[in-house]
Amino acid sequence: MKKIVLFITIAFVSFSCKDVAAEKAAQEKAKQATVDSMKMVMEKQKAIDSMKNVMAQQEAQQQQVTSSSTTTTTTQKKGMSNTAKGALIGAGVGAVTGAVVSKKKGEGAIIGGLAGEAVGAGTGAVIDSKKKK
Repeated sequence: MKKIVLFITIAFVSFSCKDVAAEKAAQEKAKQATVDSMKMVMEKQKAIDSMKNVMAQQEAQQQQVTSSSTTTTTTQKKGMSNTAKGALIGAGVGAVTGAVVSKKKGEGAIIGGLAGEAVGAGTGAVIDSKKKK
């Protein structure tokens, strides 16, 4: 009986050691796979970064070419004329004043707005003509 127990113990120990070795091998494989995937990601990122650098250099060269080959002309936007500004301001003020003063608010706002627009446009036209001189 002692021999059978000893044989079973030796068999159990030998099978246990094999499982540990196999498990360690599997862990090493998993670690290596992780390292390999990280290396691939780093290589892809390097390629992306180098392409971005190349694109930036090409854009800089194109900007240099376009800036050296074309003459830069600066054009200022024309703002609203004083006539237009006066008409808008006059219409607003006239509409508010007409609505406040009149008993019929809508009708008073329309009449006041038209009158204010006419006065504002006239004032703006006078200012424009003085600026031209």
